[in-house]
Amino acid sequence: MPDTAPDTVDYHALLQTIRQRSRELGFQQLGVSGIRLDEDERHLQAWLKKGFHGEMDYMARHGLKRSRPARLVENTCRVISVRMDYLPPAGAAPDKVLSDAQSGYVSRYALGRDYHKLMRKRLQKLAGYITSLAGVFGYRVFVDSAPVLEKALAQQAGLGWIGKHSNLLNREAGSWFFLGEIYTDLPLPLTTTTPQTYGQHCGDCTACLAACPTGAIVAPFQVDARRCISYLTIELHGPIPEVFRRAMGNRIYGCDDCQLCCPWNRFARPTPEADFLPRHGLDKPDLLEWFLLDEAEFLRRTEGSPIRRIGHRRWLRNVSVALGNFLGNFLGNAQAPPTAETRASAPKPASTAKQTDKRITRQAIHQALTQGLSQYADDAMLSEHFHWALAQDGHDPASSE
Repeated sequence: MPDTAPDTVDYHALLQTIRQRSRELGFQQLGVSGIRLDEDERHLQAWLKKGFHGEMDYMARHGLKRSRPARLVENTCRVISVRMDYLPPAGAAPDKVLSDAQSGYVSRYALGRDYHKLMRKRLQKLAGYITSLAGVFGYRVFVDSAPVLEKALAQQAGLGWIGKHSNLLNREAGSWFFLGEIYTDLPLPLTTTTPQTYGQHCGDCTACLAACPTGAIVAPFQVDARRCISYLTIELHGPIPEVFRRAMGNRIYGCDDCQLCCPWNRFARPTPEADFLPRHGLDKPDLLEWFLLDEAEFLRRTEGSPIRRIGHRRWLRNVSVALGNFLGNFLGNAQAPPTAETRASAPKPASTAKQTDKRITRQAIHQALTQGLSQYADDAMLSEHFHWALAQDGHDPASSE
């Protein structure tokens, strides 16, 4: 390791070398920002004040560490942000999965291996490479693993702009990508002095607001997590509020509707990462098959997957809602709240399930849910969800007691 003193480093040349190395490590883009996030901090505080974070108490508990990087990592003066594309080049098309009532929809980011470890290792390698060039320096690597305003930092670094759905958008890549950061005390040059602004290239488009099945995008740049299907199926530990269950359709882990309808995603490119390719048929999982998995088999099939973090219990909860919607023919009905009148005429993503021949599977679904009621009789949450699912076509055993 060289003994290069920080004040002798050519940081402009170093940045170009870092960018080249980042591409070799599989990142599609790299940018450097400062640490002033005043506007984003105000946005975050207003969002928290409205309670839009739901049960994600950690969002408030971390205070200003999220919007003030130097409070999280002392002496931070720059943040290196990277982008890694994850859209799989193969597998069942999202619109076909959403239109198949017998299959479950899993958010495209979770079809392959967990991105956290993969990206963290790559960022650590990048940091090690920087050390070999500039000497020992202060840094910490983050991949959705700490209170970091990653989208705001990426916007400041020139990687794109925050769209009306609150995701980061890029003119050449859409929004199908992960973000990661290196907080550092190296005074690297900023990659842009004129960052893009909120909704800069969204124009008058409101497709994402119209497409949200539960009306979670309550206004441009404002997502009420308590209504969001990704929150309901991943972050929420307790029962899914009944008011949102029909609108969930067959979405069993996350939701991509606001991305599927975004015009900018026509520019998205398939990922070159083999680890992000679909595994175990998760691009179009059979609902009944995955509902019947015991915990050991569920854990085996989700080894190395981000899905494993919700556990078998919440997985059964999510799949039972989809099975109930299949039984009740609710997929595609009441996708948006009735109060959102402007959504009625807006374009929708292809998410209306076709009527399938339920004579083949209806009885099997009844049997599986009834079996679940017996097997998980001591679990009040699961029992309530199984009863709800059965009740969608009038076959709730409790109704005959």
